[in-house]
Amino acid sequence: MGIYLDYNASSPIDHRVLDLMIDVYKNVYGNSDSRTHIYGENARKVVENARLQVAQLLRVKSGEIFFTSGATESNNIAIRGLRKYAEESGKKHIITSSIEHKAVLETVRSLKGERFEVDFVDPEEDGRVDLNKVLALIRNDTLLVSLMHANNETGVIQPVKEIGDVLAEKDILFHVDATQSCGKLVPELKELKYNMLSISAHKLNGPQGVGALVLRKRQYKLPPVKAITFGGLQECGIRPGTVPVALAAGLGKACELADAEYDENYARYLEKKQAIIEVIEKSGICYVFNGDQKYCMPNTINVSFLGVESEALMLSVKQFCGISNGSACTSHDYTPSYVLRAMGLDTERISSAVRISWGADTDKIELVNQVKKLIEVARGLKT
Repeated sequence: MGIYLDYNASSPIDHRVLDLMIDVYKNVYGNSDSRTHIYGENARKVVENARLQVAQLLRVKSGEIFFTSGATESNNIAIRGLRKYAEESGKKHIITSSIEHKAVLETVRSLKGERFEVDFVDPEEDGRVDLNKVLALIRNDTLLVSLMHANNETGVIQPVKEIGDVLAEKDILFHVDATQSCGKLVPELKELKYNMLSISAHKLNGPQGVGALVLRKRQYKLPPVKAITFGGLQECGIRPGTVPVALAAGLGKACELADAEYDENYARYLEKKQAIIEVIEKSGICYVFNGDQKYCMPNTINVSFLGVESEALMLSVKQFCGISNGSACTSHDYTPSYVLRAMGLDTERISSAVRISWGADTDKIELVNQVKKLIEVARGLKT
């Protein structure tokens, strides 16, 4: 069947996570908000245990974890949920980057029609946003800075620690999209200063369809976020709707495993990355890495095989190698990557770029062999 190398789009579920979820689906079928019988109480215990597991991974309090359907919904709540506070405070200025996931970009753009002002900071050619350019945009009416921890296309890690340290001393909210880094950059996230943070389970070997929004308390108060959908008071009114007990349990278990196995997994990510880089460097093919590898996720490489159209390459290897050329949310759209364009890369480099992303359990020998095969196909497609 080949090898799957698109973990940044979605990672396979860990069998231990799946086993737990099956048990919950079979035996814990109550509504966790039902207070009148043991079935509801049992479901609530599962949900609260999962909440604690997520909190322990991120070193926050369990009361700061709110379950959602995934990072897209978490991003929407974190940003659009501030509208009432913005109106009341008169602070309607938002700072973000031009390489955010569409779940952030389209959400902040939607607010521009509601008299919000948004500044988009382009990254440098190395894929990193300049800290000073972000800080230079801060105004008296700045409401929010929203920045991803690691870019989903390039894997480049953004200066969220430095920005968080500065904003912690200011009356400005800081939202971090940690979709790609959660479970992989464990110590970094535990020490990071922020007000709001978004994660998805399916990026750390958990199930699709569940995530969390972290709302950190400051002086015993949560950020002034309000629900953006209506229908109940679940999750303290932040996210109405029945909590999917088995999915929440799956997210919790995935977080528990990530916390326990981080050191081993990180080493395995890096070992495979070094092997891929060595294969590419020794192949003799004309290539360039997109994004500074000194500031890159250990499980991601974005590389341009110059003179080889990425669409042709992906179609040619799809039967044995699952790679991509960008975010899954835009995979139906064959326009050039907005991330690489924002970095100022030339047309040839963008059109030949592919993303390779892997997991800790990806077989190294198979990985090396399939990347060699991928390069041979690319060599045959070179114009």
